Amino acid sequence: MKIKTEKIKELIAQIEVILEAIRQSEPKSKDFLEQVDPVYSKSARNLVHYTTFRTFDLRTTQKRLKNISLTRLSKAGGHLKSSLLKTRYILYSLLGEPPTPNGKAGLSIKNGKRLLTRNTKELLGYRSKGRRVRIMVTQPTEAAFNYQMVHDMVGNGMNCARINCAHDDKEVWGKIIANIKKASMAFGKQVKIAMDLSGPKIRTGEITPGPKVRKFTPDRDDSGNIINPAELIFVSEVTEDSEPNTIPVPLEWLKKLHLGDELKLTDTRNKLRRLKVVHIDELQVQAHCYETSYIGTGTVIRSQNPILEDTEVGELPPIEQYILLRTGDLLTITKAEIPGNPAKFDEDGNLLESANISCQLPEVFERIKKDEIILFDDGKIEGCIEAVYTDRFEVRITRAKEKGSKLKAEKGMNFPDTDLRISGLTAKDKEDLEFVAKHADIVNFSFVNSKEDVEELLVELEKWKVTNKLSVILKIETKSAFDNLVEILLTAMRVKYIGVMIARGDLAVETGWDSIGKVQEEILSICEAAHIPVVWATQVLENFAKKGLPSRAEITDATASLKAECVMLNKGPYINEVLQLLNNILSNMEQFHDKNDAMLPKMEKA
Repeated sequence: MKIKTEKIKELIAQIEVILEAIRQSEPKSKDFLEQVDPVYSKSARNLVHYTTFRTFDLRTTQKRLKNISLTRLSKAGGHLKSSLLKTRYILYSLLGEPPTPNGKAGLSIKNGKRLLTRNTKELLGYRSKGRRVRIMVTQPTEAAFNYQMVHDMVGNGMNCARINCAHDDKEVWGKIIANIKKASMAFGKQVKIAMDLSGPKIRTGEITPGPKVRKFTPDRDDSGNIINPAELIFVSEVTEDSEPNTIPVPLEWLKKLHLGDELKLTDTRNKLRRLKVVHIDELQVQAHCYETSYIGTGTVIRSQNPILEDTEVGELPPIEQYILLRTGDLLTITKAEIPGNPAKFDEDGNLLESANISCQLPEVFERIKKDEIILFDDGKIEGCIEAVYTDRFEVRITRAKEKGSKLKAEKGMNFPDTDLRISGLTAKDKEDLEFVAKHADIVNFSFVNSKEDVEELLVELEKWKVTNKLSVILKIETKSAFDNLVEILLTAMRVKYIGVMIARGDLAVETGWDSIGKVQEEILSICEAAHIPVVWATQVLENFAKKGLPSRAEITDATASLKAECVMLNKGPYINEVLQLLNNILSNMEQFHDKNDAMLPKMEKA
C-alpha cells in the first residue's frame, strides 16, 4: 500500500503544479481575454488553460492515471480545469484526505459540449436528421445555370454551400446563391452560404504557349487495324468548355455541309488527309478521319462539292506547355512577368540556358534566402534555393519523378522555411468582401497567418458594418497559421461566430506529409478546447466526385471526419452521388463516435 500511496501523492503533486500554472496563465493572457466577445469568455479562458496544460509532457502522468482506472485527461480539452479538479478530488479520496481548495471548477463536461453545440449551430446551421456532422459542398460554375443540380444537393444532405471567389465573377456568384435559396425554400431547409476569399496564393506564371494544333488519331487494335476512326466536330466557335475534338470553321460554310460530303486538307506535317461528313446537327457537323491528322489554326479545308468553297480552320487554343524537371536540374524563378521556357541544350546535350518560370507574387523575392526549401504543385516537386538575386533566384531540384515531373503555369508554390509576412487579405479580397458581406452567411478567410491578419479582416468587417452578422471561418493552410493558431483564435473571438477549416492539402505541403497527421490532430484538440467548430476539408471522396468510384482509403478518410463538426466536399460531376454516400457513412458511423469519444452500441452482424 505504501508504494501505491506514494504514486498517488506524486500524481496529486503533478496536478497541483499544472493547476498553479493554469492559475498564473490567465493574467498573462489578460489583453486577449478582455477583448473577446461575451459568447466566448468561458471558451477563451478554457483555451488559455488548455494551452498551458499542453506545455507539460503528460505521458507518464497519463499512464499512471490509466493504471488506477482514472481518466487520462486526453479528452478533457473542452472542460480542462473541471476535469483536473475532479481527478485531484478522486486521488485525495483514495488517500482518505480532503483536497486543498483551488478556485472555481470552471466548465463542466456537459457545459463544454453545450458551448460547442451552440457555436456549431450558429455558424453552420441546423444539423440534418440523424447526423451531427454537417456537409459543406463547393459549388461549380454549373450551379449558376443548373437549378436541378443544386436542388439535388440540398435534397441529398448539403447543409452549407461554398462559393470560391477565386473562380467566376459576381454575376455567376449571384445566380448560384439564388438557386441555393430557391432549393432551400423548396425543402424547407436552412442552407448556409460560405464564400472563400481568394487570398495571396503564390503560383507559377505563364509558360510560352505551344502551337495552336489539335491531334486526331483513329483507334487501332494490336495488329494496327483501325477499330474506330478519329472523330472531328466542326463548330462555329471553340470555347473553354468545348470538347477537345472540336474544330472552328465559319458558320456560313458549316451550314452548307451535307451528309456524305468528302473533304481534304493538308495537315501541319504536310500530309494529305481525307475526311467524311457522317452526321449533321443544327450547329455542329461530325466527320471521320482514318489517318492520324494534325490540324491547326489556318489549315485549309477543301471539298469535292463545287458549291462549297475552300475555308480555313479558325482560332484554336494553344497546346498547354510545361517544363520537365528532373532531380538535379536548375530552375530560374524570375520576378519579371515573362513567359517561362524549358531548358535549352546544344547538339551535344550541354546546357545552354536553364529552365525559367516567373512567380506571380513579387513580395516573395524580399523574404527568401539561400538554402531554403521551395515546393511546387502541392509538393510534387521539391527544390532548394541555391542563389538569390534582386530580379530572380535559382533553385536546384532535389525531388521529382524518376522520368521527370511536369511543372505547368498556375501551379502553387510553397516556402515552408520562409517567413513571407504576406497579409491574408489582397486588394481583390477587399473588393470581393463587399459582395460577400451583402450575400453570404460566412466568409472563409484564406491564408490567415497571424493575429494581425485577423485584425485586418475585423477592420474590413466593421467597414461594411457586418461585424457579428457575417460569421468567419479561418482557413488553416500554412505552417505559420498552425504555429500561431491560439493567438489567431483568441483574436478572432472578438466577433461571433467563428470556425476553423483544416485545409489539409496546402497544410500537408507546408508542414510535411510525415507531420500532417499530428498537425490536424493538434488543430482539432485546440479547437475543441476553444469550443470552435472545425471543417474537415481537402480531397474528401475526391476520386469519387471526379471519376464516379471511391477508393478504400477515401472511405476511411471520410469516417475520420467524424472528429470534426463539418466535412467539405469539392466539386465534381458525381457530386450528388458523393453526397448520398457521405450522408449514409456519417449517419451510420455516428453510433460509434461522438466526436472523439468511441461509443459502443450493441454489436451486430454486417
